[in-house]
Amino acid sequence: QVQLQESGPGLVKPSQTLSLTCTVSGGSITTNYYYWKWIRQPPGKGLEWIGSISSSGSIYYMPSLKSRTSISRDTSNNQFSLQLSSVTPEDTAVYYCARSTIAGGTQYDYWGQGTQVTVSS
Repeated sequence: QVQLQESGPGLVKPSQTLSLTCTVSGGSITTNYYYWKWIRQPPGKGLEWIGSISSSGSIYYMPSLKSRTSISRDTSNNQFSLQLSSVTPEDTAVYYCARSTIAGGTQYDYWGQGTQVTVSS
């Protein structure tokens, strides 16, 4: 059973960088054919795909967020990370990490419990 766990600050000030890490257990992030995603859900809105990193290390970003987003991985610790720069209150959301067989979109087969990130001064 694959398990994912998000970690990072729950409060970020406007204009700063949001940084989250996802620790994966029960499966390797280098296993072929899987994509490891970041998804968020702002209050009162639907799920929004942020970006993905493939098992081979290829990275894909939501075009509207690409200029502010960076996704990386640490294969030795079976983790992948998200950095979102220049945040505004509109970036307030529950952030999820997830595993998927599709690079884009919000499809997943396993995801973490989610972590609330609030952007406020």
